[in-house]
Amino acid sequence: MKIFLGSDHNGFHMKEKVFAYLVKHGYDVQDVGDERLDPDDDFPQFAQAAALQVLGEQEGEARAILLCGGGQGMAMAANRFKGIRASVVWDAFEAKMTRNDNDSNVLALPSRVLESEDGTWQGIIETWLSTPFASAVRYKRRNAEIDEL
Repeated sequence: MKIFLGSDHNGFHMKEKVFAYLVKHGYDVQDVGDERLDPDDDFPQFAQAAALQVLGEQEGEARAILLCGGGQGMAMAANRFKGIRASVVWDAFEAKMTRNDNDSNVLALPSRVLESEDGTWQGIIETWLSTPFASAVRYKRRNAEIDEL
């Protein structure tokens, strides 16, 4: 599975930790920016870069992990793209539910909340990456409805 990773300045330091964690655990990770800490950068450009990569990935299932201060901005920007289902997640239960029920393909993490939480963000990521989509008829129907909005 290919994972695209992006953050603005608020999530930059945590992104570096997440990148190292994912590589250590054998994931194919591509950093879509920001490449350096820039206090004046804007999150929408990184959400867009990740969303377009996920949508354009032809080989296998691709996902993205986006980080900003609260996670909300990244999710709002990523969800502008048809076929993207970005979810702000703060615990492993929500990570499981958003994959199981919504087939979330973008994980938005609130770095202000999670960066200092040892083990929490790792559990969220592992749960989100390992939980399959339940593929229930009603879940597929709802995802199709979202794409028609």
